[in-house]
Amino acid sequence: MGRWQSDLDALWARLAPAFRRVETRRNAKRLTTAMMAHLERRNCWTLAEYAGEAGPWRFQHLLSRAAWDDDRVRSEIRAWACEHLSTGAGLRVLAVDETGDLKKGTATVGVQRQYSGTAGRIENCQLAVYLAFATATGHAAVDVRLYLPKSWTGDPARCAAAGVPEQVGFATKPELAGDMIEAALDAGIGADFAVGDEAYGINPALRARLQRRGLAYVLAVATTTPVEVEAGKITAAEALAQAGVAWQARSAGAGAKGQRRYDWAWIDLIGEGEGHAHLLARRNRRTGELAYYLTWIPRPVPLQTLVTVAGMRWRIEETFQGAKELAGLDEHQVRTWTSWHRWVTLAMLAYAFLAVTRTQESGPGETDMIPLICNEIRHLMVSAIAPDLDWRHRLRWSAWRRRHQATAKQLHYQRNLALAA
Repeated sequence: MGRWQSDLDALWARLAPAFRRVETRRNAKRLTTAMMAHLERRNCWTLAEYAGEAGPWRFQHLLSRAAWDDDRVRSEIRAWACEHLSTGAGLRVLAVDETGDLKKGTATVGVQRQYSGTAGRIENCQLAVYLAFATATGHAAVDVRLYLPKSWTGDPARCAAAGVPEQVGFATKPELAGDMIEAALDAGIGADFAVGDEAYGINPALRARLQRRGLAYVLAVATTTPVEVEAGKITAAEALAQAGVAWQARSAGAGAKGQRRYDWAWIDLIGEGEGHAHLLARRNRRTGELAYYLTWIPRPVPLQTLVTVAGMRWRIEETFQGAKELAGLDEHQVRTWTSWHRWVTLAMLAYAFLAVTRTQESGPGETDMIPLICNEIRHLMVSAIAPDLDWRHRLRWSAWRRRHQATAKQLHYQRNLALAA
């Protein structure tokens, strides 16, 4: 436990140049620690109460007005997490995907009615594209881009009210994903493959960007995605049906219920530039359901390598689940560009620390216990450093909340009356 605290202190020392004042860095550290606490809801009120603060003001100031560089913090998170998760042999994969946070109203930055894969339907929500770094030993989110729909980028006054920088324009989600992957490569992050779901695989511009950088990829695509074979350009489903492939049973990696075994086949493609392009197909051994991937590699690799990489795409889904559950990634109650990025950055930092600690503790241990997981590490850390708060502190917070809510209710009623008049 002492080593974990030492590692956390060393990480914050590495982040020090991103903060102008030591007090700001200390508040950021306290907020990040509180974000890992066992709380029913995580916002500046509940986190400040847990941390022993008299009110939420310090944490609100930290997220909105304090002088610190969250871009630089994310860069350090990326470098630190990738460095520690890359220890040992195995493939290093950059995974891209989006996640949505449901919101009310129209003032929160980036919000509009749009399809959210998280909700599985069209909802009023924010969408953000994340980049995760995954290896055989662990995975963590290492970069993020908030998606701004055209309803935002086409309204300068609305963007200014939410604090969106003037230079930020419209970019599609695949463009945001490509920007993050190239930024990681430019920063010296070593990666063997990129992976993503259909929204990214069907985008030829993203595939071209990855090929120009020499980064192999395994990207999911739809059955109707056009591919080029010797007979010409046809859909992925037609190409597989015409090829008469021989299916091979392979495991895409271990899952919660054992090895994830499917039938796999691949065929060569043309027209994808230099290197070796393939259409990879996966067949469910029980239902017969098919899934398709476009792959590109600068040098030949065995089928099992592509199968393993395809299975690693789910690491970013596990990253979302872990970061939301253990660090409150989706529990932000902020409206502006700066506040949103700062909350998400600190949540990414908290989960990256848990993921790296899990990797470091994954060596040989007791044979009658599973290795430590992020959830258990979080529980042990929070239990060890939880502040000792008396009932008077809780009572003061109860009174503060009720006064604040009464004032908010009164002002809300007054505003509605004024609008009605």
